[in-house]
Amino acid sequence: MTNPLKNRAVMLAVLPLLLMSCDQQKQAQAPFSVIGASIPEMQAAMKAGRTTSRDIVLQYLARIAIYNDKLHGAVTVDPAVLATADALDRERREGKVRGPLHGIPVAVKDNILTTSMPSSGGALAFKDYIPPYEATLVTNLREAGAIVMAKSTLTELANWMAAPPTPMEGGYNAVRGYSYNPYDPRAKDNGEPYLSTGGSSSGIGVSAEFWAANVGTDTGGSVVNPANASMQVGLRPTTGRISRWGIIPITLDQDSAGPMGKTVMDVAIMMGALEGATPDSHDDATKTCAPPPGRDYTQYLKADALKGARIGIPRTSYYEPSQLPGTPAPSRGLRPDEAEAMKGAIEVLKAQGATVVDPADLPSVTSADPQNNILVRQICGAPAFISGEEGVCSTVLRYGMKRDFNAFLKTLGAGAPVKSLTELRTWNSEHAAPTNGSMGAIRYGQRQLDLADAIDLEKDKARYEEDRARDLRLSRDEGMDAPIKANNLDVLMFPGSGATDIGTKAGYPAIAVPYAMVGNPNGPASDPADAKTRPFGVSFLGLACTEPRLFAIAYAFEQVTRKRIPPKSTP
Repeated sequence: MTNPLKNRAVMLAVLPLLLMSCDQQKQAQAPFSVIGASIPEMQAAMKAGRTTSRDIVLQYLARIAIYNDKLHGAVTVDPAVLATADALDRERREGKVRGPLHGIPVAVKDNILTTSMPSSGGALAFKDYIPPYEATLVTNLREAGAIVMAKSTLTELANWMAAPPTPMEGGYNAVRGYSYNPYDPRAKDNGEPYLSTGGSSSGIGVSAEFWAANVGTDTGGSVVNPANASMQVGLRPTTGRISRWGIIPITLDQDSAGPMGKTVMDVAIMMGALEGATPDSHDDATKTCAPPPGRDYTQYLKADALKGARIGIPRTSYYEPSQLPGTPAPSRGLRPDEAEAMKGAIEVLKAQGATVVDPADLPSVTSADPQNNILVRQICGAPAFISGEEGVCSTVLRYGMKRDFNAFLKTLGAGAPVKSLTELRTWNSEHAAPTNGSMGAIRYGQRQLDLADAIDLEKDKARYEEDRARDLRLSRDEGMDAPIKANNLDVLMFPGSGATDIGTKAGYPAIAVPYAMVGNPNGPASDPADAKTRPFGVSFLGLACTEPRLFAIAYAFEQVTRKRIPPKSTP
């Protein structure tokens, strides 16, 4: 159901910013529209004097005012956003341009700390909470000249909240309610969307033109998934490329932030700003990969990069159904329209001079041993493939949530709304009932939090360490490393966002690129319009620290295909 009070709050925050600037709008120079504009196109227009940062922000604010009530993509808008734009415009007039993000409005997921706006993680206990410090990546964006104008919606606590038999609807949180995919924003009678927004990050704001780019977070696919679901480019970098300091965690074993945008170029520009020039003392994982010269990923974007590239096709389970050990029948694989799309994508690779190794299967996917099959050995709390789930699942996220969330709360000091995971669970239970302003703190329950809080960090440490070692072995040595090294591959190409269960455990980079529109199996059965309402792309995955090569291949594929189309619901 729509939350009218929350919608009104966002509208009231946006409208004064629009009304106070009518005179400036009347004095606008040659018209420039943000619709479909890339970050380089915005920069070129500002350099030529056709527009300003202020005008770009005003256009985005207008779209938020028009469409956010329908989509719920923005949680909060920075009330000082126009003042920030004015300051950056002054710098430009004085000859100071910080870089390709100077004056560009972006958003960050609402589990990323900002001191200019509340940082809730979607949790009702944190609804109006202003933290005492900002995330390192936010500092990096601001120093690069970006305007952090809003907080984008998310699945509450990055979807580590509820669990089967009552899993949380993707894109739902207690602060903002449900969110809707711009490519099909219809809602069911209970308020849940017909078309998933994908993952716990949101691609809504980029697709609906609320801002130029977004920063999401990814623990189990929540940058690649929403990018795929909303027809945009999303990069999950090698774990540690971007500092996690100041991000509400699930587990630092797998957490990563990543940029999302309309084009590979936009995402490459964002990545250069998000990655620190030197390792962050707050996050040891930032020592894993060295940034490229000048932190410039755009230097790798070559239209002919597919020529001579070696690309593997992990066909078993990802493209074609397979029978997982302990299950009664084949499962997974692609639907006919998805398979047709991927057939075309493979033909594109070959036509552009790439060597395609097909199949390039992963040993941990074809394994007949349930303890060593990564598709069977899911995250504890996920839907079980075989009986006795607790014996063949990974406790890494449960253990990490107890360890890292409590450590995170300590960094907030005495002003933290709660001081421990136990306190949060208690607060949620006490505020479970719906009110006029919300649907309650735990509409879908909090089983994941309960199970994480039940972990004993000492007694359960051995099981956690065993699970973590197995996850790394099955995702790396017996997972992606095996076909890539055996066949001297640059990358593996997966359908849609199908590789999230492998790449996130390995901590390896992945990039989603738009490619096709396919049917929505969850749409109303009687509606023929569902034939082509769901975005469907490809994902390229590589080994640790191979982002330059990943960007090159993704860019070349994008340039030759150019399949991204804007949503019809937000013209």
